[in-house]
Amino acid sequence: MMKTKLVLAVFALASTVGAAFAEQEISTAAGRPASIGSADFFTGHVVVEPIFGASEHRNVSAGMVTFSPGARAAWHTHPTGQTLVVTSGTGWTQMEGEPKQVIRAGDVVWCPPGVKHWHGATDVNAMSHLAVTGVDGETAVTWMAQVTDEQYLGD
Repeated sequence: MMKTKLVLAVFALASTVGAAFAEQEISTAAGRPASIGSADFFTGHVVVEPIFGASEHRNVSAGMVTFSPGARAAWHTHPTGQTLVVTSGTGWTQMEGEPKQVIRAGDVVWCPPGVKHWHGATDVNAMSHLAVTGVDGETAVTWMAQVTDEQYLGD
C-alpha cells in the first residue's frame, strides 16, 4: 500500500513539473493563408493550404493541397517519405517506372523515402489531399522535372 502511494505521488509530481514547462500551441486558420502552387512545382491550378510546419517538437509538416482537373505536381522525392490522405475527389499517383494508379477520397498513400513520384487530379476530376511530409534537416522535398502531358495521360 505504501509503495502504491509513493508511486502515485512521484507520478503526480512528474506530471506537475512537466506541465509547468509545456505550453499548448494554437495556430489559427487565419494565420496560415492558402497560396497558389508555384508553376515551378505544379502544372495547372493548385491551391496549397499550410496546416503545420516542422519544428523543434515535430519532424513533419502537413498541408492540404487541392488540384483542379488536369493539375498535378512535378516529379519529386522526399528524404523521409510522405503520407497522402485523399480527402475529396479522384486523382492519380505514379512512381517512376510503375503504372499510374487511381486514388480516391478516403485512400491513404505512402510514398517511400527517395522514390521519384508525382500525384494530382485526374484529367476530368478535382482532388484534394492532406500531405504529411517528413523533414530531414531543412529538406522535405526535392523537386524535379514537370510531368509531361504524355506521362500524365499515359497508362
